[in-house]
Amino acid sequence: MAMFWSLTVVFLLHSEWFFMSAKLRLAINGYGRIGRCFLRALYESSACEQFEIVAINEPADLDSMAYLTRFDSTHGVFPGEVDQGKQTLIINGHSIKVTHAEKPESIDWGAYNLDVLVECSGRYSSRSELMRFIQAGCPRLLLSQPADGAAEVDQTIVYGINEHVLKGDEVLVSNASCTTNAIVPVLAALNRAFSLEHAFLTTLHSVMNDQPLIDGYHRSDLRRTRSAMQSIVPVSTGLAKGVERLLPELAGKVVAKAIRVPTLNVSAIDLMVTTKQVVSVEAINTQMQALAHNAKRLVAYSSHPHASVDFNHNPHSAIIDGSQTRVNGENFVNLLVWFDNEWGFANRLLDTLGYWATHLNLSSPVQFKQPA
Repeated sequence: MAMFWSLTVVFLLHSEWFFMSAKLRLAINGYGRIGRCFLRALYESSACEQFEIVAINEPADLDSMAYLTRFDSTHGVFPGEVDQGKQTLIINGHSIKVTHAEKPESIDWGAYNLDVLVECSGRYSSRSELMRFIQAGCPRLLLSQPADGAAEVDQTIVYGINEHVLKGDEVLVSNASCTTNAIVPVLAALNRAFSLEHAFLTTLHSVMNDQPLIDGYHRSDLRRTRSAMQSIVPVSTGLAKGVERLLPELAGKVVAKAIRVPTLNVSAIDLMVTTKQVVSVEAINTQMQALAHNAKRLVAYSSHPHASVDFNHNPHSAIIDGSQTRVNGENFVNLLVWFDNEWGFANRLLDTLGYWATHLNLSSPVQFKQPA
């Protein structure tokens, strides 16, 4: 009977509650920008009532970890209490074990009785590398980065597009990238409404920590040796492959490039598409408003005169700027899509984790409230 399922789930259609009996036990590997944003997003939402972070592994020292949790130049002072004990980070009175290992197998992950490890270091992108965590005692991983290819993980998820493919038996799940989460819902809606022939994406991305403040060495990209805050820097991107992985109907139709711009946070995608159907600015914006209405937590729409800073700490995957929509002729369309590449993505990690949690076969059932 359902009462005796290892994972008891009660779904109420309108309230979107999932009832389970205990908190899901999480660990974070890699406590950089996304790792800290993920923890903060959890504590800034009701998710902290359903998930418990029991361990963090980060090579940096504990003093720096606590300090950067408490004070964040981009997202402001942490809205709660941050303290530290002996090898513990204490958030709102809750102690989190801290380790500083450089290798997955240097930690006995099984000792934490984990349900999910959230991999936020970005260092591991192949199945063989990721399985090192499993062999060291992790039951399953949620990645904050795309894998090297579809076969390297069990599923790649863009929440709002394909989370329904999660069945609960997965071991390695990727949450794709911030840019993929931003543009895939927009492309999917445009393709449904107007039948896309081609798409060209230019990501205007804020600086990242693989760029030096002043000129310095980079392991693989000469352009990224240049000062991040002094230049606009073209970089490589796997966005086109990521889009086609999630939207196979657009295979062979998508090209992308990426440019880093000297801002701390919030990025944009300049999207150009050609359509089979005749379009107008009004028709495009009507569809984008409908998308925002139907996916209120994930996509927003605005026609106000914006600058990027307006979207700092915005939890949406994408914000469509209707004031920048242009049409050239009958079939050539240009749109601008904003997104907070840190905060929006951290919130999608929580969403994917929450959906996955309701399908996991756990010995200790958990309780999760699907966000409204």
